[in-house]
Amino acid sequence: MAATNAEPQDVLNFWLDDVGPAGWYNSSETLDADIRARFEGLWDEAQAGKLNHWLTNPTDALAFLILTDQFPRNMFRDTGKAFSSDRIALAAAKLAIEKGWDMRVEAPARQFFYLPLMHSENLCDQDRCVRLMCERMPKSDGSNLLHARAHREVIRQFGRFPYRNAALSRSFTAQETSYLDAGGYGRTVKDLRAELQAA
Repeated sequence: MAATNAEPQDVLNFWLDDVGPAGWYNSSETLDADIRARFEGLWDEAQAGKLNHWLTNPTDALAFLILTDQFPRNMFRDTGKAFSSDRIALAAAKLAIEKGWDMRVEAPARQFFYLPLMHSENLCDQDRCVRLMCERMPKSDGSNLLHARAHREVIRQFGRFPYRNAALSRSFTAQETSYLDAGGYGRTVKDLRAELQAA
């Protein structure tokens, strides 16, 4: 496991510069393993409440959100542990947004203040995420807004993300099984994109 003496800037340098936008949403076991090796110990500290002092300024808060919301999705892909720090990340994101720290970070990095809301299985959080993506992210970046709307649509329909069920040992409803068999989240994105293009 990685040493736990990393600083917020180490997280930011790695995720924003080394990985960058081209790698943020691409599944790669090599990247997942690299994140585990570098940051799993630091994530454990965040889980234990030992990094709350990072939530005192915009850039350190951004690093905290990447560590607790993004990295576990890579480190623990396809397991329930991937979502185990979502509650911490969501609370931190709400705190940061309330303080206006998101607006002190340039896009595209600003999106990481909003993704904990997008990952929440709560419709109010989903509505807020769509609003923030619409109002505070560049209009030229339609992808984030599209995915925010797609996540909200799934929560509107099911109240949770069916594609997490297996990892979280949740039973599937018949409607959820039909949804996944018909293309799941990818189909939702495709349908919304078509609606927006037709509007």
